[in-house]
Amino acid sequence: MPKSRILWLSLAAALLACLPVGITATQQKMDSFNIDRSRGILRDAYDLVKKHYYDPKIHGLDWDARYREYEEKIKNAPSIGQAFGVVAGFLDGLKDSHVFFSPPARTNRVDYGYRMQLFGDNAFVTRIRPGSDAEAKLHIGDQVVGFNHFDVNRSDYKQLTYYFWTLAPQQATQLVLRDPAGQQREVLVAAKTRQMKKVLDLTGQDAGNDIWQLIREEQNSDHIVRQRYVELGDAMIWKMPEFVLNDSEVDHLFGIARKHKALVLDLRGDPGGYIDTLARMVGSVLEHDVKIADRKGRKELKPQLAKSRGGNAFTGKLIVLVDSSSASAAELFARVVQLEHRGTVLGDHSSGSVMEAHHYPCSQGADTKVFYGFSITDADLIMADGNSLEHVGVTPDEIMLPTAHDLAAGRDPVLARAAELAGIPLEPVAAGKLFPFEWLPL
Repeated sequence: MPKSRILWLSLAAALLACLPVGITATQQKMDSFNIDRSRGILRDAYDLVKKHYYDPKIHGLDWDARYREYEEKIKNAPSIGQAFGVVAGFLDGLKDSHVFFSPPARTNRVDYGYRMQLFGDNAFVTRIRPGSDAEAKLHIGDQVVGFNHFDVNRSDYKQLTYYFWTLAPQQATQLVLRDPAGQQREVLVAAKTRQMKKVLDLTGQDAGNDIWQLIREEQNSDHIVRQRYVELGDAMIWKMPEFVLNDSEVDHLFGIARKHKALVLDLRGDPGGYIDTLARMVGSVLEHDVKIADRKGRKELKPQLAKSRGGNAFTGKLIVLVDSSSASAAELFARVVQLEHRGTVLGDHSSGSVMEAHHYPCSQGADTKVFYGFSITDADLIMADGNSLEHVGVTPDEIMLPTAHDLAAGRDPVLARAAELAGIPLEPVAAGKLFPFEWLPL
């Protein structure tokens, strides 16, 4: 049995048994209504893959038999969170980074009070929310050795964080930590839980309160992922959190870049985004048209192309930063830069999550609706060198990782090195302060 499937089954079926005393799952118990609802979600997953997945043979899986197997698991799930884990495990059989389940919004919003990230093969605490229980118990730079009795490693990291952050958030997390001095300890970190409304009035009959709350939350989210940049001497440093820009926005930012001799494009943590944004970005750094990738799907598909911006393209020195969280369009951009010998890619191995997918929204209910959705891959992407980046990622030209001591001291040696390549002096501590991390309001 594949290791990732073992992880999914153990997470979905044995979570309650493995949680230590003091950890309580913030999960609604199952009854006949929730079992039927979960079975309906599983059926939607089955139908959408059957109809839309880029490989009509579904990688040789007996999709019907797999559906029957996981339908039985739904019936035995003790909570909705674990039923959602079963749906995720069902889709995980495809081993496709862009096939996943987006569950319904929860009535309890859980915030652990910290963030962790992979650097190389190890995970470290990178952010701590002020005023949280984590602030009293964790330190930036702590290595996360264990999480809720699971080892933390690169091969299982995506499944682990997806389950505990998205599918089944907990009221507390048990962490095994190793500090920068090498001392190991175990802590129980309480999460903050905010009770949300179970039913939102989108008709406006509540004076529009629920609608305006949704608008405010969307505005907060947009603010967090805004494009940020600084101009330092002859260089522009652009922090790009996602590939969600229209052509005019891309052109505006590259118009600023063209005033400088060098551009540092920081794609660390960038999960990707729109194909059109990717094409405009690639065309803005090359003086010739280029094929980004061939698209392999159920039928013959046109390749992904990028048309050069010609005289409006940026022609200066280009340095691109990636890390373990750089995915999809961010990885494609970095790899095109390498294949075209256009610049230098610096940082950590990227995510290896590179397919073309479409999001399918779903819902259940009549007057009161439950919304959820699925991402389903439409096409595999084959680069100019004949290879796919899926499960492989981009290997930087220069691999450079911050140490635990760097994280603890707020240093960003990767960005400092990029600035050096761009010909500008920037100390690691100063680099770490250029783009301050911002928390979403609870």
